[in-house]
Amino acid sequence: MSTAEEATGDSNPDLRESDEEGDGNNSFLRAARDGNLEDVLEYLKGSTDINTSNSNGLNALHLTSKEGHIKIVEELLSRGANIEAATKKGNTALHIASLAGHLNIVSLLVENKAKVNVQAQFGFTPLYMAAQEGHSEVVKYLLSNGASQGLATQDGFTPLAVALQQGNERVVSVLLEHDSKGKVKLPALHIAAKKDDMRSANLLLQNEQNDVNGETKDGGLVNDTTKSGFTPLHIAAHYGNINVATLLISKGADVNFRAKNNITPLHVASRWGKDKMVTLLLDNKAVIDEKTRDGLSPLHCSARSGHEMVVDTLLERGAPKSSTTKNGLTPLHMAAQGDHMDCARLLLYHKAPVDDVTVDYLTPLHVAGHCGNVKTAKLLLDRKCNPNARALNGFTPLHIACKKNRIKVVELLLKYGASIQATTESGLTPLHVASFMGHMNIVISLIQNNASPDHPTVRGETSLHLAARANQTDIIRILLRNGATVDARAREQQTPLHIAARLGNVDNVTLLLQHGANADAVTKDLYTPLHIAAKEGNEEVASVLLDHGASHGLTTKKGFTPLHIAAKYGNIKVASLLLQKGANPDVQGKNGLTPLHVATHYNHSNVAFLLLDHKASPHCTAKNGYTPLHIAAKKNQMDIATTLLEFNADPNAESKNGFSPLHLAAQEGHTDMVSLLLEHKSNVGAKAHNGLTPMHLAAQEDKVNVAEVLVKYGSEIDPQTKAGYTPLHTSCHFGQINMVRFLLEHEASVSATTKLGYTPLHQAAQQGHVQVVNLLLKNKASPNAVSNNGQTALSIAQRLGYISVVDTLAGVTEVTETIPTAEDKYKVVSPETMQETLLSDSEDEGGYRSVNSSFVGSKGEDTISLERGESSSPLDTSYEGMKEFQFRHPVTDDQRRRIKSEISTAMRYPSYLQRDPDYESEMQYFRGDTLSPSSREKGTSRGDSVFGADYSTLERMDQSNSQSDVHIRSVDASTSELDFTDDFDDSMKKRESATLPFSEDFYLRKSVRAYGKEGVKIYPGSGYKSYPDKPSLSNAVSYSVEGIDLNDQFKFLPDDSVERRKASQGSSQDFMEREVMTQSFATYSQSAPDTRLSPGAPKKDMKCSSYSGSSFNTSFDPDNVAIERTPTYSGFLISFMVDARGGALRGRRHSGVRIIIPPRKASMPTRVTCRLITKEKLNHPLPLNEGEALASRILEMGPVGTKFLG
Repeated sequence: MSTAEEATGDSNPDLRESDEEGDGNNSFLRAARDGNLEDVLEYLKGSTDINTSNSNGLNALHLTSKEGHIKIVEELLSRGANIEAATKKGNTALHIASLAGHLNIVSLLVENKAKVNVQAQFGFTPLYMAAQEGHSEVVKYLLSNGASQGLATQDGFTPLAVALQQGNERVVSVLLEHDSKGKVKLPALHIAAKKDDMRSANLLLQNEQNDVNGETKDGGLVNDTTKSGFTPLHIAAHYGNINVATLLISKGADVNFRAKNNITPLHVASRWGKDKMVTLLLDNKAVIDEKTRDGLSPLHCSARSGHEMVVDTLLERGAPKSSTTKNGLTPLHMAAQGDHMDCARLLLYHKAPVDDVTVDYLTPLHVAGHCGNVKTAKLLLDRKCNPNARALNGFTPLHIACKKNRIKVVELLLKYGASIQATTESGLTPLHVASFMGHMNIVISLIQNNASPDHPTVRGETSLHLAARANQTDIIRILLRNGATVDARAREQQTPLHIAARLGNVDNVTLLLQHGANADAVTKDLYTPLHIAAKEGNEEVASVLLDHGASHGLTTKKGFTPLHIAAKYGNIKVASLLLQKGANPDVQGKNGLTPLHVATHYNHSNVAFLLLDHKASPHCTAKNGYTPLHIAAKKNQMDIATTLLEFNADPNAESKNGFSPLHLAAQEGHTDMVSLLLEHKSNVGAKAHNGLTPMHLAAQEDKVNVAEVLVKYGSEIDPQTKAGYTPLHTSCHFGQINMVRFLLEHEASVSATTKLGYTPLHQAAQQGHVQVVNLLLKNKASPNAVSNNGQTALSIAQRLGYISVVDTLAGVTEVTETIPTAEDKYKVVSPETMQETLLSDSEDEGGYRSVNSSFVGSKGEDTISLERGESSSPLDTSYEGMKEFQFRHPVTDDQRRRIKSEISTAMRYPSYLQRDPDYESEMQYFRGDTLSPSSREKGTSRGDSVFGADYSTLERMDQSNSQSDVHIRSVDASTSELDFTDDFDDSMKKRESATLPFSEDFYLRKSVRAYGKEGVKIYPGSGYKSYPDKPSLSNAVSYSVEGIDLNDQFKFLPDDSVERRKASQGSSQDFMEREVMTQSFATYSQSAPDTRLSPGAPKKDMKCSSYSGSSFNTSFDPDNVAIERTPTYSGFLISFMVDARGGALRGRRHSGVRIIIPPRKASMPTRVTCRLITKEKLNHPLPLNEGEALASRILEMGPVGTKFLG
């Protein structure tokens, strides 16, 4: 073999011969060779050619590259020296630098675009030269820059061959490691094992106690591992390289070495069918029943891959034939999965149980049916396996074959006596499954074998229902032609036509109607298909229904027509169609609501205009007296309000309690709406039945901007209610300092008295508003004013314990009062407010129902409720975040939140009209299996890995990417802005309602019932009237832990590069596991259940202050429940964190409730939970949840006169 040194031809005698000529060119070359940079530059300044060469073709760049003169090389390259110039033997500067091992010059030449794979005489490359001379760093650099080690010399020698010949171990290692293909770069010995390269392996193992860097390594090089934990023996086993494997074992390789996931070389050899390797490993004491992390034995691996010779070898050597994975899969399951009949026959010959089941109760026949493996299925049936074995949820092999569209397996099972009417736990027959999936041939085959198309599930649904649910038009046609009942009724009385109408499939609707379906069929809650089409906005479906005689005047159980529903969802095309067909635009639903009310409420201005254009009356009133303009004013819907006024809506229309649209807009602070109404002659001083004017309501809510507009239009500053309260009284009572200042600037009377003789100063003192007290005193309010019962502002503050107010008034009050005895109780007085009454849409309530009546006056203002499918909850059309018709009144944020939760469940359709996500979970027969009519089958490659999650269940048998379209309600759905978008409630929401310990009606009647005698109402923000049956408050310390379930799994997928890959596998959770678990205080029949809020729920608006009294505004995010739970709401619940510094919490608007924790009383960060429990005296201790405790000492609690637990 020619050497690279011989090939270069740049020996010193050549140079000396050139030197004798003595001309300038030779002097230039001599200076370059000697590294004389100054002389080189002098020659170049003259006429010397930079590329001149001697008789052997060596130029200055060649010579400096050989000698390692980096500075001269840089200068020559910068001046344009030809980097690819070759000597007479074809060597470039890169060849010469590589041969000399000058890494810095090699890198400089490569950076200047020198060709790394250029070949000289005899085929030598720069890489070959560096490898021959043992320059490992140069070799590594050239390889990383694209040098090919596959280029051989004319003699057939590669860089690796010459390195092996020269014994350059480090170069061999570098070359082998860079020969690995794929993402994973394997160590040198692993590559030698892969290539069955005995010479390289021998060289690398000569000194096996040291690694390639010369450092001692535990276990020696022979058991060195990749990042995935695989040894060279694993690699040799994978490729069946007996020679290298024998060498490795002789050098001490561990035949039972466990890589990641506990994979041994025997697993690998079994997986890839290397029978001789299996024998070699077993002869060297490999453990035959070793299991991977997921429980796979070598027999599992070979059976799944269909290597009957390996299966036979393992069985003859005593491999356990009934070994199971973690999920119960046996080798026979594996053979059935891959349709490896010979392997299955071998296993059965060795007495493997034919009906072994997995943890999901799957037999090998289930598996064969799933994969459509007819031959194996027939073998199993011939061996007397049970054709009707039931898997998880009751699926038989026939169910599975029907789901996966395995027609040949279906025919085989029927031939062997499989039950055609077998049902799952949810009542699904094979025909149900095939109909839902749309497998026409199987449906026909089942019907021909006398399957009943009218067999109901536990929900009462027939195959026709399921075909309609999955939009399977052809299946519907087949079922109808074969006698299916077209108007079959499910559990909630819905027909297939209801389902088709919801999905908007005109073909299915037409087909059902043509076969005699009743267009006016009603469900349990009296919904017709037309109602459903109106909700979904399916104009074509609605048109077909109307053409087939559907009535547009039928009402639901709640009294609403399809036009109401179309108005609610803004489906203008359906609404227009209904009106064209003669629907009454002023038809009234329950509580007197018209479609115009509904369209206004949901801000569908286009529908509202359509209704008005079709002569809908803008003057229609609901049962509570609201006109559409009331609603628009409340919700600040300027466009609709303008349209209504253009159609002559009365701006002074009154509700039953005398409130006009202006009252509502003023209370909400809608300045533009107030201006619009006043421009249309709304009465600025209009009084409700209790005497409240818009100015009172603006004062109550601190809406100074509205008050300015009202004053501009001539509003009085001091109008009085029937009880004598002026706006100044109201703003002082509620502590609205900005409004107090505004009224005083407009000369409001500070001495005005109510019928009880209370001045604004009395009201401010009663409520503890020290800033308001100071402002009134500055404006000459008399601290000596005495009420009708002889009380001054100071005496009231003293009785209620407002220390700051007492300190302020004590120095200026001259009137004294006899100190009351302990038995004397102060009765808190409050101004009138706009109280409300909900109109219930429940079936057990016949009209009005008082909302928050425990905190409101004897008269309540009415709000309207809209349609809901089946719940008995009232719809409170309310306030800001709720965006509804409720008017703000003095109740706590928690009670608003509770009412809001009831609102969020209103206006929903029955759950049975929603495509039920549970149907897909019910059709799951193993973990992770999903069902979708659009599922596409993907074959399983026989080369798929068996190492890992593939066989923990049957997911990889299917490889389906389809997912169940389960609708998961967000954790804060109950508290988000009016969740009216999903009227057809799904089963999850229905179950949430079912899990409540009491009815929603119970919450409203019990949780917010008035707690006073003889109908007297109580204001929490104002203090409580002194009656014995008051609400009780418990203080508890609570802790919570949120759990996380992680199911990630990993697997090893050997391929040509023996690459480790990850595969995560999610197991399908049973739907019931996600249900809300509610907690209640069952001990107390009158108590509201524990209100638990999710982190996504609206924040409680509170004012938090330090113990010193300095306060700041903040919000508290409730975090005392796991995020998976859907919150339920009732009563009163507030919690906050406190540490050794102490703290205080009080209501932001209505500050009657205060919790104060002194400094150093909490030894660690502690959550204080305050819960409204019951109005009755408790005979037993408060039941505590885990991690809770009663407060040991309460420094101060208010309002005065309220009973507290603990």
